[in-house]
Amino acid sequence: MSTTQALVEQIKTELKLAGLTYAQLAPRIGMAESSVKRMFAKGDMPLVRVDEICRVLKLDFADLARKVADAQPLRSELTLEQERAVVADRKVLLLAICCLSQWTCEQIVATYRVSEAEAIKYLAQLDRLGIIELRPMNRYRLRVAKTFRWRPHGPVMQYFREEVVTDYYAGGFDGEGEMLTLVHGQIGRSLAALFNERLQRVAQDFAQQHLADQKLPPDQKRPYTLVIGMRSWLFAAFRDMKREA
Repeated sequence: MSTTQALVEQIKTELKLAGLTYAQLAPRIGMAESSVKRMFAKGDMPLVRVDEICRVLKLDFADLARKVADAQPLRSELTLEQERAVVADRKVLLLAICCLSQWTCEQIVATYRVSEAEAIKYLAQLDRLGIIELRPMNRYRLRVAKTFRWRPHGPVMQYFREEVVTDYYAGGFDGEGEMLTLVHGQIGRSLAALFNERLQRVAQDFAQQHLADQKLPPDQKRPYTLVIGMRSWLFAAFRDMKREA
C-alpha cells in the first residue's frame, strides 16, 4: 500500500472512531456528500482536504502521520542493497545492532567511541535504510518485526562468518552465566518447526529481559551475546565416514 493510500485508510479509521459519516463530514469541509465519497473511493485527497478533515477530527496532522507510520507492516529482512550499506561502515553496523537491541542514543554514546553527532548521523542513515523510524530527541521506533533476521547468505551474515564467528567461539564458555552445548540427533521432520518456535521464544525472552534490565545500575549488568542455531547438518570431518543410504 502506498503512503497516500495508507493516509486515506487511516483517516477512514479516525472517522469511524469519531462516529462521523461522510454525510456528516461533507458540510463541515464545504463539499457535497457525493464528492466526499468519490474522494475517498479514489484515494485522491489534496493536503488542504487532509488539513480540513484533521481540523474536524481535532487531530494534529503530525499525530495522523505517526499513526500511519505505526500501522505500516514491519520488515522481516532487508534487501541486499540495504545490507551492503549496513556493512559498508563498521559504525553503521554497530548502530544497527544496538538499535535492534533497543539501546538509547545516550547508551550508545556512553558505551562506544561514537560522538553524539556521529550517532545522530548514523541513526538518520538507519532511518533511510528502513531499520528504524527516527523521532524527535533522538528517539526511534524499530521498523523491523520480532521475526527479523539478516539474510542467511547476505552481506551481514557473511561479515559475521568472516569476522565474528571465530572470535566468538574462541572463548571457553566457562565464565559466569556462560554455556556452550552441542546436541546431535535425528527427529521427525514435523518436530523441527516446533523446536524452531521454542528457540525463537528463548531469543525473545532474552531480548525482553535486556529491555527490563536497562533500569539496573551498570555494576549489576554484564553484556552477553546469545547465539541460537539449528540446521540439518553433519560435521565435515565425519561426512566421509557416513554410509550411503
